[in-house]
Amino acid sequence: MAVIEDTRQFAPAGTWTADPVHSTVAFEVGYAGVNVFRGAFREFAATLEGGSLAGSAKVASVDVKDEQLNGHLQTPDFFDAQRYPEIAFSATELDRRADDSVVGTGELTIKGVTRPIALEGSIAAAPATDPFGRERLGLSLTATIDRTQFGVSWNMPNQSGGDYLANDVKLVAELALVRAEA
Repeated sequence: MAVIEDTRQFAPAGTWTADPVHSTVAFEVGYAGVNVFRGAFREFAATLEGGSLAGSAKVASVDVKDEQLNGHLQTPDFFDAQRYPEIAFSATELDRRADDSVVGTGELTIKGVTRPIALEGSIAAAPATDPFGRERLGLSLTATIDRTQFGVSWNMPNQSGGDYLANDVKLVAELALVRAEA
């Protein structure tokens, strides 16, 4: 029996950086047992080179559409921004499948705790050229983590049972990557 291998590289050669205007780094967590609460980081960076992706987000830039809650997320109850001003991510095991789906593994560091994570998502079939002549490549990745494994364990009991915040958090990166000029 013959084995057919897809020998396409993960991404076209070069260095690709996230365009922060057209990209999003966000999270989703169950709230009060009745809905999903969402937030995002306004300041982040990501670089893709070959099959390796590295990125970081400034904790102080977290935005959940409520200034008081934004402030609470900066405290040791959550991200402890004073001691740990950045969240870091790296992935060197990204596999592009024939249908342009992506699977991989990486490491995530929150509050000084680094743990492995599993990734899935998709990558654009090919780069596109924008009206300004820059090549762009779309990459979407998700991962689900247990926030308590990173020391983010604040919670309160829900009067209807359970806790207000779920422990599982879905991380979402929708990256519009731009090829660096040579």
